[in-house]
Amino acid sequence: MGENKSVENVGRREIIKALGTIPVLGVFFYKLFKKHALEEIRNASVMEELGELKKNPSVITSKEPGKLLRLGIIGYGGRGHALLRAAGFTTPEWTDDAKQRAEENKMDKGYETFVGQTDLNVVLNGVCDIYDTRAEEGLAASTNDDRPGSGTRKLTTAKRYRHYQDILNAKDIDAVIIATPDHWHAQMIIDAVQAGKHVYCEKCMTRTANEALDVYDVVKNGNVKFQLGHQNRQIETHLKAKAIVEKGILGPITLIESTTNRNDPGGAWQYEIEDEGTAKTIDWKQFQAKAPTKLPFNAERFFRWRKWFDYGTGLAGDLLSHEYDAVNQIMDLGIPKTAVASGGIYFYKDGRDVPDVFQVVYEYPDRNLTYMYSATLASGKSRGRVFMGHDAHMEVGRDLTVNPDPQSTRYKDKMEEGMVSASLPLFTYTTGSKEIDGITSATSKYFAKKGLVYTYREGKRFNTSHLHMKEWIDAIRHGTETSCNIERGFEEAITCHMATESYLQKKVVEWDPVNRKLI
Repeated sequence: MGENKSVENVGRREIIKALGTIPVLGVFFYKLFKKHALEEIRNASVMEELGELKKNPSVITSKEPGKLLRLGIIGYGGRGHALLRAAGFTTPEWTDDAKQRAEENKMDKGYETFVGQTDLNVVLNGVCDIYDTRAEEGLAASTNDDRPGSGTRKLTTAKRYRHYQDILNAKDIDAVIIATPDHWHAQMIIDAVQAGKHVYCEKCMTRTANEALDVYDVVKNGNVKFQLGHQNRQIETHLKAKAIVEKGILGPITLIESTTNRNDPGGAWQYEIEDEGTAKTIDWKQFQAKAPTKLPFNAERFFRWRKWFDYGTGLAGDLLSHEYDAVNQIMDLGIPKTAVASGGIYFYKDGRDVPDVFQVVYEYPDRNLTYMYSATLASGKSRGRVFMGHDAHMEVGRDLTVNPDPQSTRYKDKMEEGMVSASLPLFTYTTGSKEIDGITSATSKYFAKKGLVYTYREGKRFNTSHLHMKEWIDAIRHGTETSCNIERGFEEAITCHMATESYLQKKVVEWDPVNRKLI
């Protein structure tokens, strides 16, 4: 290590001069040593720019488990399953299937990662779902001891609730996970906070901008811990990217572009319509109570609710929300001044009213930058997420790459000296294994590539939703802050709703921060 230090501390001319004094070892060895020495100089030059950035993010901070926390979940659909699993509970069917996949594919670490999660010292006391089949699955999950911390405590069957108000009134529940369709989020958050329950809510935080204002005021004045479900806040490459921006490695950033490309039915919200889902097993009246349009029972609208603005928030609230929150985490952009969006229903002519092709341009004049987002649900072409600066551009996903700009002011001298090459990355950061648990779904692979499934800390793999859930539980116990609190949640909601309103009204939408309204 000492010899390498000495090489790094001398200049290019000194190295070449020193090479001339070495006894003749043959042309091959001379060239090899010279090449190695110059590479050491280049590396030292780059490290001078990057400082401590080459270090990995630290392992997750361990906190005392504290007293037992009693959880309830409202909505045990797709995301409800995933979030409850992040808290340490899942159905016997899931664990059996995960173990079977691991036996068939040694690279499949889904089960290993699940049982290796931190035991959060929580118990599931309540399950609320208006669909009988899913409620029963939630109850089964509450007593499945094939889980983190197996055998450490006696598990009892959770109570089934048919109305969310009842689970909020329960005395044996401290905190709730809300994983319902978007049109119920606002009312449930408000009622939960007023009932004194801590809240973890899936994104998008609300269905409308006005709802976001109401939620913000109630949560801000409440005495509970709130976490919005953007698990990307736990991705190690985002932490690295934020440090790179803060150190000015990219120079002035004037343009950011992020994208969504999916090309399979699941990615377009064409979910399975279960045979068990009928007017007898689903409380349709309760489902559509907060929806602006009331219709007779419709199984497709229940299972594929994301396809309609009556219940969901479209590409803006469902997928742009992930992209914006990642950018906001890295750049601290906040709410833009204006948004202009366009798109249409160009591929899935199936009666939906949310677009399957969508793009929006946000302007941040106070930051001298533009943020562009575009999406299609009919092409799998990966386009990534790029931060474009005067001196370098950075691509951020599960991995991270920084490339210098040929016209960079900051790296001009180093490029002229051969210390930095415009054709080579200035910095790369690669997370753990590139295997994706033998997942075959294109949508699952999309989320994995974005880093939304797993992340790594010091070589160990973590479920990002588990880390996000753990952060919320730790905040409840120890009074710490959550990374996607009501401030960040409000910024996400308003920013996404600006895009949706622009699309629907076919005009530029502006945020008025003084009067807190869209204009």
